[in-house]
Amino acid sequence: MKQTIFTLFLLLFVSTITFAQVDQSPEVGVIEHLGDTLPLDLQFVNEKSEKVTLRQLINKPTILSFVYFDCPGLCSPLLEGVGAVIKKSDLKLGADYQVLTISFNYRDTPEKAKAKKERFVQRYSKGNENGWIFLTTDSATIYKITNATGFITKAVGFDFVHPSAIIAVSPSGLITRYLYGISYLPVDFKLAVIEANKEQPRSSIQKIMMLCYTYDPENKRFGLDVTKITGSIILFILLIFIVVYLLKPKKK
Repeated sequence: MKQTIFTLFLLLFVSTITFAQVDQSPEVGVIEHLGDTLPLDLQFVNEKSEKVTLRQLINKPTILSFVYFDCPGLCSPLLEGVGAVIKKSDLKLGADYQVLTISFNYRDTPEKAKAKKERFVQRYSKGNENGWIFLTTDSATIYKITNATGFITKAVGFDFVHPSAIIAVSPSGLITRYLYGISYLPVDFKLAVIEANKEQPRSSIQKIMMLCYTYDPENKRFGLDVTKITGSIILFILLIFIVVYLLKPKKK
């Protein structure tokens, strides 16, 4: 009997771990690298066609956003969300923090970066366009920076399937917080900047919440992921069933 109980719990444990590993190693998504330091010597080209490194750029709390400039779905809503929280925040862009928007499409050019910057920065930068910088780079560097931050994308033709998140980085290049989705509360945004300034990595409850949602590019909004929720419910019911079965008195 004891051996049977042990076997059942072992199977449940393995199933739970397997299910968790699927979420932790997604084909597209974010694997948090809190407390890791960015490779600061990576080189990019800004919207002015100037070559710059992360070491030159990151000298204050920094918010990273990953997009590609011809994105038909998620990227523009994400940048709108970044712009909206910049406008609502009482922190001063360029003084208290900065935003680096990095294209993960090696085909993007400084000219495209400039056009994209003009579209968003003029509306949201509060008159400080130098506080929001748009960057492009080659495929090898894109791999290194996305791998360092755990930002996983998948190429589909000339487009990409990708997650939606912004990443707070300290003045020393330490990853301190991930914020998920396409809209951000000013209080969460401010805390992320303050924590980055203090070099304090902090996990976000949003990550757990976002496991139940996927982005609908047609409607440009997040919706419940039925597959993930169903899997979680089945696993929970299985756990209850096993516990009830084991505790149920046996008829003599």
